[in-house]
Amino acid sequence: MTRVEFVEYLACLSDDHPHVEALESAYHEAARVMSPQGLDHYLKGVEAMCSLGRGEDLILTYIQELPSVAKEVGEDVVADVVHALMGLASHTSGTVMILMLQNLPLAAQRMGEAEMFRNYLKLIHQLAGKCPRGLRPMMENLDELLTKLTLGGLRRWAMWGAQAHARDLDGQMAYFALQNESSKSVLQRERRGTLFVENQRKLNFYLRALWGRGFFMKPTAGDYETRKGLQPFIENWFLHLPDAFDDFRGIRGIEIYRAAAAHCAAHLVYTDTPISAEQLSPLHMKCIDLFEDARVEYLASQDFPGLSKLWRQFFSAVPQEGEEVEKLHPVKDLMVRMARALLDDDYADDAAELNELAAAFKAALEENAEDNQVSWNAGMEFYHLLTRDGVPSVRVAAELPIPYRDDNRYVWEFDEAMWQEQGVDYLPAYQGQVRKHVNVMEFINEIDCETAGDDAQEIWVLGTELFPYEDAGEATVSWNDLEGKEPVSEPYHYDEWDYHIQLHRPDWAAVTERRPGTGDPGLMDDILVKHRPIASRIRHLVDALQPQGIVRRRGYEEGEELDLNAAVRAMIDIRRGTMPDPRINIRITRHIRDLAVVILLDLSESTNEPVDKDLPAPDDGQEDSRSTILSLTREATGLLSWAIHSIGDPFAVHGFASDGRHDVQYYRFKDFDEPYDDEPKSRLAGMAGGLSTRMGAALRHSGWHLSQQPAQKRLVLLVTDGEPADIDERDPQYLRHDAKKAVEDLAMKGIHTYCLTLDPNADQYVARIFGENRYSIVDNVEKLPERLPSVFAALTS
Repeated sequence: MTRVEFVEYLACLSDDHPHVEALESAYHEAARVMSPQGLDHYLKGVEAMCSLGRGEDLILTYIQELPSVAKEVGEDVVADVVHALMGLASHTSGTVMILMLQNLPLAAQRMGEAEMFRNYLKLIHQLAGKCPRGLRPMMENLDELLTKLTLGGLRRWAMWGAQAHARDLDGQMAYFALQNESSKSVLQRERRGTLFVENQRKLNFYLRALWGRGFFMKPTAGDYETRKGLQPFIENWFLHLPDAFDDFRGIRGIEIYRAAAAHCAAHLVYTDTPISAEQLSPLHMKCIDLFEDARVEYLASQDFPGLSKLWRQFFSAVPQEGEEVEKLHPVKDLMVRMARALLDDDYADDAAELNELAAAFKAALEENAEDNQVSWNAGMEFYHLLTRDGVPSVRVAAELPIPYRDDNRYVWEFDEAMWQEQGVDYLPAYQGQVRKHVNVMEFINEIDCETAGDDAQEIWVLGTELFPYEDAGEATVSWNDLEGKEPVSEPYHYDEWDYHIQLHRPDWAAVTERRPGTGDPGLMDDILVKHRPIASRIRHLVDALQPQGIVRRRGYEEGEELDLNAAVRAMIDIRRGTMPDPRINIRITRHIRDLAVVILLDLSESTNEPVDKDLPAPDDGQEDSRSTILSLTREATGLLSWAIHSIGDPFAVHGFASDGRHDVQYYRFKDFDEPYDDEPKSRLAGMAGGLSTRMGAALRHSGWHLSQQPAQKRLVLLVTDGEPADIDERDPQYLRHDAKKAVEDLAMKGIHTYCLTLDPNADQYVARIFGENRYSIVDNVEKLPERLPSVFAALTS
């Protein structure tokens, strides 16, 4: 690009501007470090800065600083910087924007990676909305902050100040200027031990000295919510190490970095072929990981004996005074002891089986350490030892307290697709399964393995129930009921809203659809007989609140017909010399009934409690005749289902309960394309309460089902007895805010939500989740007809 063409982008500067030559020099530096596409983004950013009208200094600073940013973290962030500055323009002054630009090269250097730099820009934008007065003092002290804090620590420090001084502007400025005690105290609390950016060059030289080759390294930030970083991992030949390490049991952070970098490099150097993950469960893979780690460390120690000492110290180190120590699950403890026995020749475990397995593995390594099949074989033996008393949950073995080891994603190969494309830590075993429908003779004679588990290659499905043939005359229970396993769908992953950081946690909750139990369908018919008058009223209300047919509305300036009465009044006004009302037409609209409803039921443990807790409990041995919340839920659902079915609207009845974010259980009692007959009635009769209430994930999943329907108006009608809660979340506000965000997200998709709560004290929280006039309290079925008008009014508000 010529000088004339570049100057054209500076249309907002005068032709004789004294800094034009300096700007040309900055432009040539940009052309040297950027591709043509990056340079185009850079120049369009110049135009954008001119369009803001915030003075020449902003334009000069942008032109001069952006090449240094691109040099540190790549040219792809240029467009992100321009977007961030355009967003900041409506929140803060040009002076603060100039300060931010001046600090961008420093931030890029400290972040060291494009994605972390983008997260830094998001943090600045978030702070501009929460505490714009704090940005200027924070920018003035950014050098000190980034020297002491990771990106996660900076986020928590800033958010603490924004919340603590939300209404105290002077206190806010003092906090971000590091001039008050609370600011310094939080800064000290969030300060991490050893930062990656300060040691990256040392680690590069360290690895090059060992293997005589260069290794690419990037920092990762995983401590936005806690002070815990991500586990090291290898991806696309890059070593991803945490952006900070705290000292571990007296071992300095730099030692942990050396151990982690050397361990990851050993995987790259000594792994020739990946291990096939076909037919392996996650726990199988965790067990094999232990031995594969030991194999590459053995090979590295053969070349560099000092590495063995570096890694062994993590198993023998004792906790320091005041250091928090994790209480290990027996399974995790056994895995750590196994890892130590594999690495340390002087260690003898109390369990003789571990010592024997370690000795056999070391003997196999001496014969052929280059083949990772020895890791596979030993890992499977250890799996059988680990599961001798039952198969534990993979969550207890998810992350061992060995800080330098990576997550081993690099050593695995998957048949269907690489895990990077799936966005999960492993490829679920069931993705490789084939479901085959067979007849009864094939089922009996051709079966391959009667005790096959979740990792079976094929699943054979028989169209009818099979009963034990030995007692055919008396058998009343099928093999499926005796030994069958409940079918579970593939997990549906949903984001969750974290109100602390005002961001979604990606793919945080996993929803699995399960087969509901069954009961006597006559129970639902008995509810209808018991509440026949109420059911009739509900049906008429639902029908009336969604009119259909031709509707004539008066009072429009344009329409299909002339309103004679309005026209006569207008002529009278004209004759009298006054301004006539021009709304003299009738508009004719045709209303077509187009409504789809999901009735979503809360099936948590609290639904088993009695509705009226003031009634005395029965004596021992007597049956409890008090009505439960679950029975009230069943009655309300039965009446609504009958009414909507009678009118002909498509509807579904689903339920949910949760056991932590990894296990949100979702039950489909009736689907949209299913008639409301004995089959769904039996499922509704058999529904039971248990576990907890992760409401946000269930709302999102029901919204997904509803979005598949072509109806013009769609409604999620939630029937619940309490507020959101779950076993893995102690903050009572967290799940409330997530449920509120889920309601807002569904509204953006055109899906209405309404809550029928059975909790008489729900006013304290339900209005904040669903909004005013979007909920009703129904502690008695007889109140249901009174509440329904407000339910369906939500569709037109």
